[in-house]
Amino acid sequence: MVVSDDDRERLRRTFDSAAEGYAAARPGYPDALFDALVALSGVRSGDAVLEIGCGPGTATRALAERGLRVTCVELGAELAAAARRELSAFRGVEVICAPYESWEPRTGARFDLVVAATSWHWLDPAVRYRRAWELLRPGGHLAFWAATHVFPVGGDPFFAEIQDVYDEIGERLPPDAARPAPGELPDQAAEIEATGLFTVVAVRHVDWEVTYDADGYVALLDTFSGHIAMQPWQRARLDGEIRRRLAERPDGTLRRHWGAVLHVARRVP
Repeated sequence: MVVSDDDRERLRRTFDSAAEGYAAARPGYPDALFDALVALSGVRSGDAVLEIGCGPGTATRALAERGLRVTCVELGAELAAAARRELSAFRGVEVICAPYESWEPRTGARFDLVVAATSWHWLDPAVRYRRAWELLRPGGHLAFWAATHVFPVGGDPFFAEIQDVYDEIGERLPPDAARPAPGELPDQAAEIEATGLFTVVAVRHVDWEVTYDADGYVALLDTFSGHIAMQPWQRARLDGEIRRRLAERPDGTLRRHWGAVLHVARRVP
């Protein structure tokens, strides 16, 4: 689905309204993803990382725990404040509230690694690669991924079953909607190479599963831009039906499978 510039800008600003619940509801990423990121980019403890759109610091913590010095540029003031609280124990982390597309380091510093965890697709496609190139040192790396829903064989049928409620409230799936299986998510390697600014080092698929009760799943939905943008009556109807249907299950839970495609690319001098 193609998103217009106006819609992308409007939707990416909705996340700040969910700052309070974002840290608790959004899943972390598997250690295997960060292990691959570090190995493929060659970063070491003490190296300088720029993270774009850190949210409440979900990925930042894993980077900081590996000894990296992380500068976070976050568009939303509430999310930036949440990240500062969540990451206060890490002296090597700085959180700045600013738009990535126009932000400049105060000292003119350049970074060993630029990272975007589930934020790259919200950035202006006309400038996002050029800005990363400008902010990286020669030979530095760009890495990005997005966590999205995948549908394995034998996965939870809940998501197909609840689609009738989405249809009822006017939130039908678009005609081009896909239900990708683990390992089948599209990658952006060709797009990266076409910029002439980066050479793809590797593309890695990472998958994991999270179990949610009704409260946890509704809280998760409340961090998604499409759900935040719904009318209150739509959200009330959907949330109520999710709770009712999960209450009928013996354990009251659902299983959601997540997938991410890690892209690591080296800056062309």
